[in-house]
Amino acid sequence: MSAYDSVLVCVTRQKACERLIRAAAELKKKNGALYVIHVTKEKWNFVDNAKDGEAMEYLFSLSKSYGAELTILNSNKIPETISQFAEHYQAQLIVVGESPDNSANSFNKRLSELLGDSKTEIMTIPGSCAT
Repeated sequence: MSAYDSVLVCVTRQKACERLIRAAAELKKKNGALYVIHVTKEKWNFVDNAKDGEAMEYLFSLSKSYGAELTILNSNKIPETISQFAEHYQAQLIVVGESPDNSANSFNKRLSELLGDSKTEIMTIPGSCAT
């Protein structure tokens, strides 16, 4: 299995996303960088929702425990935002979760198109946490 210098994990507000962060941490080199990103629609506000706020606090603590930075960005262009973030931080691997309705396939295809000729790989981790 390859080890990467820079790994980006795409998460949702679900606590089940821990498995994605753990998998990504195992794929990065010992001194590599690990980034966790959550892109929300522009109208979303977790401050007014205790359950969402609790989930984000959990993801923040979890990310920190793996030595990762959690970044929350607001955008209606989610694949484009992730692609730009990956390019900026020179991510060699983007880890995403498998969606129950296979919508991740179109997401991955769009993300792959946006990454173009970059050498960034996309890895989908099976299970219950979608991008």
